[in-house]
Parts: sequence; C-alpha cells; structure tokens
Amino acid sequence: MSEPIKSSCLRLSEIMPDISHDSVNRFLYREKFTGHDLYIENSKELNLIGGSMSIDDSVLDKPYSNPEHAALIDYFWSGKHHKAVKGINLITLFYIDVTGKCLPINFRIYDKRQNKTKNDHFSEMLTEVLSWGLQPAIVTGYAWYSSLKNLKHVRKNELDFLFGIEIDRQVSIAKGSYIRIDQIDDFPSNGRVVYLKEFGNVRVFRQIFKKTYRYYIMGVAKLENLDLITHDLFKKAHTHHWLIETYHRAIKQVCNIEKFQVRNTRAIRNHIYCAIRAFCKLEIMKTKQMIVNWYQIKRNLFNEIIAGFIKDQGMQGLLNA
Repeated sequence: MSEPIKSSCLRLSEIMPDISHDSVNRFLYREKFTGHDLYIENSKELNLIGGSMSIDDSVLDKPYSNPEHAALIDYFWSGKHHKAVKGINLITLFYIDVTGKCLPINFRIYDKRQNKTKNDHFSEMLTEVLSWGLQPAIVTGYAWYSSLKNLKHVRKNELDFLFGIEIDRQVSIAKGSYIRIDQIDDFPSNGRVVYLKEFGNVRVFRQIFKKTYRYYIMGVAKLENLDLITHDLFKKAHTHHWLIETYHRAIKQVCNIEKFQVRNTRAIRNHIYCAIRAFCKLEIMKTKQMIVNWYQIKRNLFNEIIAGFIKDQGMQGLLNA
C-alpha cells in the first residue's frame, strides 16, 4: 500500500534496512495461505448469519510477464478490457453482513492445469464456507455463474439467490412452450414469474444498462415465498452484489495486488493473500470510523512529504533570487 513505484522484497529492504530482502522472500516461499485462513481471520469481524454472499472473478493484469517463466499466468477474458488478456484469474466469495460490513471470506486462483471450470470452483467454495459455519441468506452472481448445476447446488443448500442470466436462456410462460428470456415483452416493476428450463420457477427482472437490457433471476429456498420478492428486494440484492466490484477496484488500486516480482506458484499465492488481507484491514478501519474510505490512507500518505518538498524548494527559490 505504501509503495508508489513497485512492490518487491528488494524495495522493502531499501526502505527499511532492518528487514532483509531474503527474510521477506523466505516468507513468501515458505507460507501456504488458503481460503480457509482468510475465513478464519475475517469471521471474527462478521455477523455470519443472514448476510449476502457474492461470487465473482477478476483478472489481475500481468501484461509483461511470460507465462513460460511465471506460474499461474495465462490468458483470460477481461470485462475491463473486453478481450482476453494476460494475467491471473482471482475468484472470490465476498460477504456483506447484516450490519453492512463487507469482507472476502474465500478465494481461489483459477489454474487451467487443474481441469476445473470457474463454476466447479464456485460450487466447491460455497460448500467450503457453509461447512466452516457461514449462514448467508442469499447468494448473488453474474451470468457466468448461473449454470443449471450451480443453481441446483444453491437450491440444495436451501439458499435464496440472485444471478444474472444470458439472453438466450430458455423459459416458459405458457406450460410446454419455451422462449428465449429476451423475448418476454411485459416486465412489471416487481418482475414476473417464469419457469426456467430444467430448474423450476424463478422471478425475472430486467434492467437497462448502457442502452442494453440485462436480465436477472431471483429464486427462494422455499417456493411459497417467491411471490414475496419485490423490486425493492431485487434492488437491495443487486446493490450488495455491486460491492464485490468495488472490492476488485480497491485491491488493485490501493493494495498493489497486481504488482509482484515473484514467479513461483506459492509465492504468488501468498502475495495475493497478503494483498487481500490489506484490504480487510482497511475495511475494518472504515467500519470502526478510523478512516472515511479505503483510499484515504494511500491518498494522504505522502501529503506531508510533498508539502515539505514544495516549501523547501519555494524557500530555496526565494533565497536564490
């Protein structure tokens, strides 16, 4: 967080001579942090019952790294760049508790060599956090994670859900007749109930974003509660899900998660874990009203140094005049 140029073991030892380059390097190569470690740390700060849990992934850009020489780097589709880019794909489960505190509670690095899809990772990560003691009320995600297998897995665990859905998904309004979801003309403010092919009844909502319609489905653990879903509940769940996007922005802009100089798998994973923990520290400070927002510390970090430099140079200029 404090380094404006590059985050490396050597740079830290230059700034703080008491910490050797080798000691930091050994730490990165020695430890083996996992999603469970993240959950253990953050569960102490959260109300684990009744919150909203979001699933999403983000590409950590590494445009100048060689995949042949650095682990975990490959080409992944980036929503930011709207194309496949070189980097590391980070998958996160992000939890917003009933008090509004939000922290990541599980993470994985998408490694194509494992022959698992991101949907496989989501299913396993969800099972993990539930077994660890988390009791969310609702799970949210974008269309990528709304596969039939995932929806059934969420329902099996008796959780409500909100997922984006692709425009070509098949739904039925009249029994026995299926149409694409984007062929539905009438959308009341509280959405409408349809039968999602091979799954069951869900409530569909439509929103316009950048002059294009986007579609979302909401489901409930108890089918009799489907009629209780309103636009206000949809809006609340959608707003909560957006927080994972702001988290992705913060870990890149504030916590330097993309700026590492190591190549080994374990060292990269440990750097990523530590960057995520830095974000968690900021969020906890924000909830305790020690800072206003996640960006405050980094924005103010060099204020006194810059001000002193300007004053010194200004005084030197007057003396020279």
